[in-house]
This record gives sequence, C-alpha cells and structure tokens, in this order.
Amino acid sequence: MTTNKDIATPIRTKEILKKHGFSLKKSLGQNFIIDSNILTKIVDTAGLNKQTNVVEVGPGIGALTEHLARSSKEVIAFEIDDRLLPVLEDTLSPYNNVTIINKDVLQANLKEILSNKLDLTEPLMVVANLPYYITTPIIMYFLESTVRIDTLVVMMQKEVAERVTSAPGSKAYGSLSIAVQYYMDAEIAFIVPKTVFVPQPNVDSAIIKLTRRETPAVEVLNEKIFFEVVRAAFVQRRKTLWNNLSGRYGKNEGVKEKLIEALDYAGIDPKRRGETLSLVEFGKLSDGIYLKLLKLN
Repeated sequence: MTTNKDIATPIRTKEILKKHGFSLKKSLGQNFIIDSNILTKIVDTAGLNKQTNVVEVGPGIGALTEHLARSSKEVIAFEIDDRLLPVLEDTLSPYNNVTIINKDVLQANLKEILSNKLDLTEPLMVVANLPYYITTPIIMYFLESTVRIDTLVVMMQKEVAERVTSAPGSKAYGSLSIAVQYYMDAEIAFIVPKTVFVPQPNVDSAIIKLTRRETPAVEVLNEKIFFEVVRAAFVQRRKTLWNNLSGRYGKNEGVKEKLIEALDYAGIDPKRRGETLSLVEFGKLSDGIYLKLLKLN
C-alpha cells in the first residue's frame, strides 16, 4: 500500500486551502492542525484498530480523518460547513472507509445515521478536534446518546479539559466536571500547543480521554433530579448550598423545612458550597431532595 502524503503539514495545508479557494470561518471555530505528530499521538491515545469504528466531528480538510481512516475500520465524520465537502472529497479520495455527513451532529439522528453505515455491536469511539464554541454540548450529546459510545478522545481548550477532569474543592470543579464524571472516567492525555494550528488560536488545547464506566459513578433514585440539584448548586458559585437550593426550590417555610430535612438526610452542612461536594455527596443530596421535597409534590 502506498503511503499518502500527510495533510497536516504547513505546506500541504496551505496548498489545499489555496487550491479550493477556501477561507476559514471564525464563527465555526475552524483551526486546522499542521503537525502530524500530534495526530499520531491522538490515534495512539485512542488505541484504534481495524475492528474499531470512529465518529468524528468537524473533520475540516481531513487532517485527523486520514489518520483515523488508516487506523480504524470505518470513519463517519460530521461536517456542518458544506464548503468543505469538495475539499474532503479531494483530500480523502485515497480512503474508501470514510463517510462524510453534511449535518450538524447536534441535530442529527445519530442512531439512524450510524446504523445505516455500521454494525452498532462493534466497538465505537468518538475521536475529534472539537470546535471550541460548542465543545460542552457535543460531549454531553454523546454521553447521553442512545448509541453506546465507550470512549471519547477529543481535543478542546485546555481550560475546559481542566474543568472536565477536576476534583472537588478546585476552582475548575463544577457542574460540567460532575456531568462527565458521572458517566465516564476522565483524564487529560496530553497538552497541544497553540502553535500547531492554522490559524493559531489564543490558547493551548488538551487531548482528553473519556472512558465509559460500567455503571454511573453514583447510584441515585432519580437521575433527572441528580443533575437538577447539581446545576442548582452551581448557579452562583460563591453562594452556599442553602442559598442556591432555596433559590431553586422556593423560600416559603414549608419548602425550607423540607430542604433542611433533605440536607440532614444527606448529612451535609447547608453552609457548604457546591464546589466542595463529591459526586457521592451530590448523590445523597439529590436523593434527600427527591424523598423529602419532590416526591411529595
């Protein structure tokens, strides 16, 4: 098999953009990688093999896509910018295991699209350089999808990666940390300097690896209430749990009484702030609120 010349070099990227007269859209977060070593590290982090199918979001001009195509069984890449379709048709022409879907992944029927192309009983990963402006919705979309995705290896702003992987008590810890860690084990694999992109963003990035837990991190009575309580606890970070929860559920005497019972049930001091609670404590608190306050309504 002949080795195709990598897309991810400064010269080849410039050639491709010039050939197709392509101008980047800042609104779509288009930053293209020009260092093949980074892409090799991403593929190594994912541990791809020819039994693995991959979903990519935002393939751009195909720099990461071609590395995925070389290492996996099938690649389904969602690209929202239809101006890139002829570019991708050109750059990815050597690979017959890539399908480009011209849709916003957040608006797509993922199960229907993937089941038309893949055997969903086979291993499935998401590997992508995510557009910065929409990183969190995309991650949560895949975590909550009816399509089981066991691993995500994705690039995002370093600051967001620190939020996703942070522990209780840290400044970065918040509702995003809890939402992701409820479903997945999360780790930062490596940092990606801003110098390997065209155009160069203002901040460094990180590759994060999310591996699905066999069961969620905590067992709760009502998952919807768990996430509701977590969001409420961080509405105003500097405020106490008591202030945030009473702001969410009401301040009349009956509600306050039930909230006190819920906090007592969970063994949590109402003067604490949300950022100090572990996932287990949030689980106990949400169970308390469900049992003492909401189940009665």
